[in-house]
Amino acid sequence: MEESQKKILQRNRTSLVRDLDPSNLYDGLIEKGVFTQDMIDEIKSSGTRRDQARQMVRDLETRGSRAFPLFLECLQETGQHSLAELLQNGAPAVRLQPATPTQVVRPVLQPLPVSSPMDVDKQSKVDVPVYPVPRPSTTPTPSPEYIRPRPQGRTRRDSIQSYKMDASPCGHCLIINNVEFEPESELSNRKGSNIDCDKLERRFKALNFIVEVKTNLKQRQIKHKLSSLCKKDHSQYDCCVVIMLSHGTEVSHNRFPGAVYGVDGQHVPVQLITNYLNGQHCPSLQGKPKLFFFQACGGGEKDTGFEVSPDEVEPSVGGADDQTDAIPMSSSSDSLSTSDEPDARATLPTPCDILVSYSTFPGYVSWRDTQSGSWYVETLDRILEENASTDDLVTMLMMVTNEVSKNSAKGLYKQMPGSFNFLRKLLHFQTQA
Repeated sequence: MEESQKKILQRNRTSLVRDLDPSNLYDGLIEKGVFTQDMIDEIKSSGTRRDQARQMVRDLETRGSRAFPLFLECLQETGQHSLAELLQNGAPAVRLQPATPTQVVRPVLQPLPVSSPMDVDKQSKVDVPVYPVPRPSTTPTPSPEYIRPRPQGRTRRDSIQSYKMDASPCGHCLIINNVEFEPESELSNRKGSNIDCDKLERRFKALNFIVEVKTNLKQRQIKHKLSSLCKKDHSQYDCCVVIMLSHGTEVSHNRFPGAVYGVDGQHVPVQLITNYLNGQHCPSLQGKPKLFFFQACGGGEKDTGFEVSPDEVEPSVGGADDQTDAIPMSSSSDSLSTSDEPDARATLPTPCDILVSYSTFPGYVSWRDTQSGSWYVETLDRILEENASTDDLVTMLMMVTNEVSKNSAKGLYKQMPGSFNFLRKLLHFQTQA
């Protein structure tokens, strides 16, 4: 974008933040190529309408020379004429050059020769040899076997049943453990989280991962660390794991629900976290499993469960020191704001080779014992220790869900882990014999 256009946006930033309705512009800006879907997702996740408007104006200044006039077009098309005129009055007239049309080469159609119809009696007779019709054989003929060509490059001994998981080390594992929150964030410290962190560090080292632990990161530092992980060369590894231990909340989304907090009280959406490692942003992880584990709340609801017959469940009661990792979205900790319910429409292609495991069902709190750690991590660690040598990951996560669902906090509240699974194959971890 030209400097003169940037200055126009900067001079009118107050009016744009106050009056701009960014939600009406998203589709048009993607259609015209001003922003990508990932950039729009990040703008949406920045907060209120004013926050989204402010972020959109900032991001607009980083786009190309056509961004400013295309933005004006979108304003006109969505009925935001006063803002369009405000910006247009300070901008020189800009004519958008139409894209050079691609010449379409059409095949020349030759007419078929037309012969005059002949009388049936005068038709020429041609001797056509007659062959006997062969009888079908009773012995089945084997069909030729189709062999799929192998892609060039690194040989990956994938089977259709399981991911290749024999690289040594298997891959990187990043653990972000937020325990002590800044007073300005108004978030409580997460006692017991270090116990979770130690368990997971030991467990994934035992599964032959390169484990890196980062503690008490702000929102900006979380993004920077994920960006660094994305830029690593993963070509010699088979998998990548990200584990987030923090407070969490619900945010609007179109792919993966929820968000986790930095220690400064600013959140990072789960769908943005997964985007760092998708095939587009991290090519060396294409076709390889990317695993995300979140010990954080999905919202403020507390699940009191429902009654079942005694033989269906073995009751297990949590400790008296159970805390939640929830940050309610409304003034009541027992209800979610209806205006902030997640948008569950699928607007993007399904992400490939990604599994996102949540400690709790989206919208509900996640329980953590200050003495022994969280229900979810304690159970996940034990299930991996006991079953990783025989069972695949999805099966083990089902075991975790079953075990955690039997717990009760303060004799009343329940918890239900869950996952979004977009893996294409079974995943078996490496285990020591």
